[in-house]
Amino acid sequence: MLQWLGRYPVEHVVFSVGYLKEQVIDYVSGREWPFRYDFAEEETPLGTGGGIRLALSRCESDKVVVVNGDTFYPVNLCALPFAGPVTVALKPMRDFDRYGAVELAPGGIVRAFHEKTPCAEGLINGGIYAIDRSLLDLSGAPERFSFEKEVLETGAGKGRIYGWVSDASFIDIGVPEDYRKAQWFIPAWNAVQRASEAVLAAQADTLFLDRDGVLNRHRPGDYVKSTAEWEWMPGIREALAAWARKFPRIVLVTNQRGVGKGVMTDRDLALVHEQMLRNIEESGGRIDLILVCTAVDDADPRRKPNTGMFEEACALLPGIEASRSVMLGDTQTDARFAARCGMPFILLGGASSGS
Repeated sequence: MLQWLGRYPVEHVVFSVGYLKEQVIDYVSGREWPFRYDFAEEETPLGTGGGIRLALSRCESDKVVVVNGDTFYPVNLCALPFAGPVTVALKPMRDFDRYGAVELAPGGIVRAFHEKTPCAEGLINGGIYAIDRSLLDLSGAPERFSFEKEVLETGAGKGRIYGWVSDASFIDIGVPEDYRKAQWFIPAWNAVQRASEAVLAAQADTLFLDRDGVLNRHRPGDYVKSTAEWEWMPGIREALAAWARKFPRIVLVTNQRGVGKGVMTDRDLALVHEQMLRNIEESGGRIDLILVCTAVDDADPRRKPNTGMFEEACALLPGIEASRSVMLGDTQTDARFAARCGMPFILLGGASSGS
């Protein structure tokens, strides 16, 4: 989370700490950060409201961003608006029951925060608040109180609470399953950020992408056979939106031997890619051409690291030049493909097995 904050012009961070606070203080104090920091230490539990009020008293600016410590929701802080006393970052989500849905009215005013209930599609509170201290008075609240109940729910529908929607990656480590997921999710997000910076710095006008391990998480020893088995790499859809603004041509080149082995069908693969493209377009990105090699034989001229799919892309999209292209992949197979085609290669993560 602190590495994410360090990507933005954040000057001062206040840590609200209580239970086992020594662990947080030791960790933060033992490292160099690109911002100044202080600690707001609770001697007795103050609730989320009392904790936020104490932390706000240590802040120096009227414009403050409050971030939950047990969720990772790396929104674009430069785009987060201070629309009123409190603006809540809202994460779109499907098929959920762990969170209450947030009802947003036209104009960005939050109409209501609903109780937890099974929901097919909606917005949830992402745990990030843009607070204008000059407009938010917490002095009359008791020593211990709930920010969610006494500020957000009470202020909803009264023009006091605004919502801002961001479909950035999201994980809440409050249950064991997601705590385990965070062990790969957060390193993968960091790897995507590093790769995206390298892609954006490339002197190129055509971007080639591998699929498994770049767009979606690898399924070790298996293939993505349906949309239900597709798991996006965290942060990749936001990266694709940025790449779409830079590159006139984006080409996906992917080996999919599962079709050749009979584990899945061409139709299964087509349905996966249809859903993939819809999600990418919803996030503001695009892929101009998808090339797939389903052959089992490594000698097939279209199967990476052989160059057949590159040659096919050149025929289908005039203007592609190897010297003005760059390849992003996660395996040595991808690296050899790029080398044989004569274009630079960017490695995402450290995987070394073939796709």
